[in-house]
Amino acid sequence: MAQNSVVLLGVGDVGPIHEPLERYRELVRPVLAGADIRFAQCERVYSERGAFQVHSGGAHSRVKPHMASIFTDCGFDVLSVASNHAVDWGEDALLDSIACLQKKGIKTVGAGRDLEEARQPAIVERGGVRVGFLAYCSVLNEGYAATAHKPGVAPLRAHTYYEPVEYQAGVPPCVVTVPYEEDLRGMVDDIAALKKKVDTLVVSLHWGIHFIPRMIADYQPIAAKAAFSAGADLILGHHAHVPKAIGVHDGKVCFYSLSNFMMSASAKSPAQAAAFSKRYGVAMDPDYPHLPYGSDGKRSMIAKAVLSPAGVKEVSFLPVLIDKKLRPEVLRNGDPRFHDALKYMDWASEEFPHRFAVKGDEVLVTAA
Repeated sequence: MAQNSVVLLGVGDVGPIHEPLERYRELVRPVLAGADIRFAQCERVYSERGAFQVHSGGAHSRVKPHMASIFTDCGFDVLSVASNHAVDWGEDALLDSIACLQKKGIKTVGAGRDLEEARQPAIVERGGVRVGFLAYCSVLNEGYAATAHKPGVAPLRAHTYYEPVEYQAGVPPCVVTVPYEEDLRGMVDDIAALKKKVDTLVVSLHWGIHFIPRMIADYQPIAAKAAFSAGADLILGHHAHVPKAIGVHDGKVCFYSLSNFMMSASAKSPAQAAAFSKRYGVAMDPDYPHLPYGSDGKRSMIAKAVLSPAGVKEVSFLPVLIDKKLRPEVLRNGDPRFHDALKYMDWASEEFPHRFAVKGDEVLVTAA
């Protein structure tokens, strides 16, 4: 760590359900060890309590508490627990999970005993640089949002409207999404308050449309620009289980989806895989039965930011490919897979202002 300069590495969804856990970190731990601050999205709850919420569709989302070692093994400092699965097993399991992670010395953001606690920031100081984190979730089942008197997740929800685009019956409508005014205001207020206490402010957003490459919902750029205007310096997005656009708004970088990082899930039956393909228009990769998020679900990246007391000095990403053992591998410049990843991210980001430039084994992100 250089004087008054720290390196933040941020990754997407972490929460494998299959053991041994040690295998997931075999290729990537040396890279993570080079950071001063490590951030990830926690995609499971770690508890033996709770009752499965039948409307959640995520029975796999609760795992044994010992499996939270995946986070300490990789040295993660801060986790967002604001996920669409956070309350799949009820409030007790959510609170157990937060307690489990905090006992390991990991700071958590994005959920808590009530809305006030769920919106509390985490602050990490390294080398004289203070970095603040906030987290919100846009993809919540009914009852998952924290309230003044109920545990849950810090919400950044969106309304959905359907606009007809032609006079002919049966033509698919245009889908319009708009952030809940009260949730957006809450996030903006939190950012403005935290900005006074830190040098760099990172917002984590569990949001968007999963599985479908490139597709970004209307509400996402609206929320991103509001966050940046309020004082956020960097947005780390996840939930989509596939990499999405990187956009530069007023000089600040938004990673719309960092994709999977260390994940596994139950394999889909042939009928389930066919239904998935029909619904989302993406095919499964038969070589990845326990990464059942579509053929691009093995694509990933690590967001890197160099920070100083004056703010963000540089933002880049490290292309990552998850191998057949579900181990994230950081790709190197000169490897054809590195250049394939760069081409994919340029395609995914086409509609957003950005410029990518290769620097060593990293891809620098700047304004177009």
